[in-house]
Amino acid sequence: MTRRWAWLGVLVVGLLLFEAVRHTLIDTGNPNLVPALILLGAAVVPVTFVAFIAGRRLQYGVGSATIGLTALFGGVVGVVTAGTLEYDTLRDLDVVPMIAVGFIEEAAKLVVPVVLLFVIRPRHPADGLVLGVASGAGFAVLETMGYAFVVLVESGGNLAAVDGVLLLRGLLSPAAHMAWTGLTAAALWRAAGQGWSARTIGGFVLVFLAAVALHTAWDSIGSTVGFVVLAAISLWLLTYAAHRLGQHQSRSLRPAHGVSPH
Repeated sequence: MTRRWAWLGVLVVGLLLFEAVRHTLIDTGNPNLVPALILLGAAVVPVTFVAFIAGRRLQYGVGSATIGLTALFGGVVGVVTAGTLEYDTLRDLDVVPMIAVGFIEEAAKLVVPVVLLFVIRPRHPADGLVLGVASGAGFAVLETMGYAFVVLVESGGNLAAVDGVLLLRGLLSPAAHMAWTGLTAAALWRAAGQGWSARTIGGFVLVFLAAVALHTAWDSIGSTVGFVVLAAISLWLLTYAAHRLGQHQSRSLRPAHGVSPH
């Protein structure tokens, strides 16, 4: 029960820390507090969502330390990989098509989960889901911090503009990077756990392409209504996947009935 509701504590504490830093920054005008404000604003909702997913009624084989390290390394490796590939694409083509951005970033966020796939045994799709969400969270935090910093510089230090970026991207990140990577990592771990059959590999490819399509649509729409619709679709897909995994685990753990003792 404690694990199931831990996300509420994470959210409340995170919001209190953010507001404390924000009010102190406004009262004192001390620019040294800006990095803390951006970090907290970018991280509170993603960290809360990771805690929420980790607290669902799923049996995980990975611990909180592995999840935390996946968020850290998955975010850093993902941002560096995506930034390098997008820069190379821009240099070669003079433009980065939206679909290329979606493909590159969805693949980059899977780098650390793929490494863990060959380290962790046994392989359960639920582990892939929570590690994918964690990797997506790390990526989302670093990307949001980058956007917030750019807005801060371009607006001449306008905190209201920064708050807008942190609010929009912070609230929507669970329905974007975290949901998409959670789904693709779960499909990948399912394929590995079932011996890389053609059916499960095909399932992973379809899920990955769906994530790329949602990512491309997200980057192309640019309207709040569109973001809300895509957020609802993405979160529903993640919720459905978690529900199916929970059902599968319940069937696996349910004792057989009517079996003769001899």
